[in-house]
Amino acid sequence: QLPYRDADRLVVASGELRARNVKDWPFSNADFIDLRNGATRTFESFATVFTSRALLPKRDGTPEEIHLGFVSPNFFQMLGGKIVLGRNFSEEDGRPQTAPNPTAAQTPQNTPNIAILSHEYFERRYGGDASVIGHPMLTTGGSGPQIVGVLAPGFELLFPPSANIEHRPEVWIASRLAYDNAQRNSVSHHVVGRLKPGVTLDRAQAEVDTVVAAARRNFPIHNTSGYFIQLEPMKKHLVADVQPAILALMGAVIFLLLIACANVANLMLVRMSSRERELAVRVALGGSWARLLSQTLTEALLLAALGSAIGLGLAWLGLHELLVIAPANLPRLDTIKLDPVVLVFTVTAGLLAAAIFGLAPAWRAARPDVMRILRGSSRTSGLGSGSSLRNTAVIAEVALSFVLLVGSGLMFRSFLALQDINPGYDPRNLLTFQILGNNTRNPQQRAATAREIQRRLAALRGVRSVSASNPFPLTGNFSPIRWGTAQALADPSKFQAVEPQMVLPGYFETLRTPLLAGRSFTDADNAPERNGVIVDQVLAAKAFPNESAVGRRILIRLRTPEPEWVQIIGVVAHQRNTSLAEPGREQIFFADGFVGHGAANHWAVRTTGDPEKSVGEVRGEIGKINPNFVITAMQPMSALVEHAQASTRFSLLLIGLFAGIAAILAGVGLYGVLSTVVRQRTAEIGVRMALGAPPAGIFNLVVTHGLRLSAVGILIGLAAGLGLTRWMKSMLIGVKATDPVTFASMAMLFLAVAALASWLPARRASQLDPTTALRQE
Repeated sequence: QLPYRDADRLVVASGELRARNVKDWPFSNADFIDLRNGATRTFESFATVFTSRALLPKRDGTPEEIHLGFVSPNFFQMLGGKIVLGRNFSEEDGRPQTAPNPTAAQTPQNTPNIAILSHEYFERRYGGDASVIGHPMLTTGGSGPQIVGVLAPGFELLFPPSANIEHRPEVWIASRLAYDNAQRNSVSHHVVGRLKPGVTLDRAQAEVDTVVAAARRNFPIHNTSGYFIQLEPMKKHLVADVQPAILALMGAVIFLLLIACANVANLMLVRMSSRERELAVRVALGGSWARLLSQTLTEALLLAALGSAIGLGLAWLGLHELLVIAPANLPRLDTIKLDPVVLVFTVTAGLLAAAIFGLAPAWRAARPDVMRILRGSSRTSGLGSGSSLRNTAVIAEVALSFVLLVGSGLMFRSFLALQDINPGYDPRNLLTFQILGNNTRNPQQRAATAREIQRRLAALRGVRSVSASNPFPLTGNFSPIRWGTAQALADPSKFQAVEPQMVLPGYFETLRTPLLAGRSFTDADNAPERNGVIVDQVLAAKAFPNESAVGRRILIRLRTPEPEWVQIIGVVAHQRNTSLAEPGREQIFFADGFVGHGAANHWAVRTTGDPEKSVGEVRGEIGKINPNFVITAMQPMSALVEHAQASTRFSLLLIGLFAGIAAILAGVGLYGVLSTVVRQRTAEIGVRMALGAPPAGIFNLVVTHGLRLSAVGILIGLAAGLGLTRWMKSMLIGVKATDPVTFASMAMLFLAVAALASWLPARRASQLDPTTALRQE
């Protein structure tokens, strides 16, 4: 449940550029205002949010990195955020300035921006002093936004990691949104809407479609890009990235529960079969079937209660370790705990499972065939004619376990494939970090500072090379721009999306991204008047198939409202920037000076050894250049790669763990059935051996019975796996959901488990002394 007011009526509106295969496209001011004003029949309100970072002084005057949240004035009112001190934003706080501007941070000083502080920042920075309300914040440049309120503790923004939104901004600023058609490409806002009571999502989507249709008619850029707005419930939007993994893990848990229940039911059947004569005597003496039924069910419920208690204890012990290895894209990870809801669910599920799966053994035990049992002896029918109910339970266990084994095998092969992927750079011996504070208005001074950082760090002992980029691989914040060839001038629909990066000279050498054609950037290229760019092999192949791209020109839109020509000076290998699992779209690289210097602020230092040993020296040199610089996110590149693999590793670990437990339970169930068969057929086995049956024949008879049950279960599991593993398709990397190698290898593995489970009872049966066995008759 989302911690917002009437969360079931909250929807996220996401822009899409379908002609360019771009999803989750943020809104411009004008597009948001069009949506807000055009969808009033189905929506109560819309609100916007985007986040950024800035340096603000701490209480001692030194700078620190602060997360800023820019929101429409109605944001907290719509989501239910409470103000504990001061006031909420008003509509006046979001009134646009005379000159339209998409960010509130650049409004004229005569109309101050209005800010609300998070409760945590209010306590940390201002010591909880209420007198700051009504006064401007202190910034590195003087007076900042005026503080009007303090937010209640714990409020957070819940968006998927792909949205690049900070979850807990320290300072919230009211956005001043001006309607400006010329700035429809200046996008930043994420939009949340609240449906009117009783309005369905389909009805709201239909109204939004009319707004989109008008935008495509009135603005050619929306028409050629295939502009669309997709509505999605906020809860569904939050888990969209991890929903396949969550569903797969839930399925694994359900399968494991069913296997455990079938195992317990099987063991209860075995136990009840050994008490047949006792129960028949009790019935003959007047015991009612209802009393016997309640007794056996009580035993099942007691077992379930003990098992649930032990399970909760193991969950409490393992929860911390699971949270440590859990991927960061799991929503609301910090709220996962054993709360009363979990306790009630666990106990209820355990007792309900016991009642359902204990019913068949209890019913069978409570209604014995008294005359048959009391007249009978220990002599029974043939070895292979064991209880059909017990055999069915074993077959079900094997089938369910086999599906889990196949799932774990597919995840294991995906993890191996992930390890072998070439990301287009070498993460070994690479230290990465971000430098904040080089924001002087003079571009030449920013460039000089960057060169000084490069020179000083390159001179350190054990450093091979130094460069910087923005964005940086595997750190997020990639936002596509348009590119096209000459054909796009006549037909704007030919424009496509490309991920841009601003880099300093030496970037490809530092990351060891192979140069496939042409040349890399030099210091001479790092200037606004130079229009040389480097593209990856994907864009080069799309733009100029079967031709050399070096020296050719393409159109891009970055610095100006209209596309401009740039010349390709080099082609490099494709980098996996947003995910190791997916190649991502094509890439284009600009020299940092192309946009005025200072954009490339995520640094990479190539070392000869362990990069973490250079952390202290790197910090020291940067502090000498400017003690007010703030260094954030300092870590080896290998840590970023490991983080990118976390989701696959986590799914592999849990599904593999469940599959291992399932295989053990199925083996135990098979062992229990065969042990019971051997025990109940002891006299028969003695007769067979007395009549000349060799021990090897008895051994093979028991093992064959176990393997036959396993083979039937594997065939059923094979059919189920071919259908169910398709749900894992989005989780797999480099392997198909119906991979025959995985299915065959898991079948062989499970047959080995079945053979081991059958070996012990078969060995015991083959070593029986015929004389001792016949005496039991």
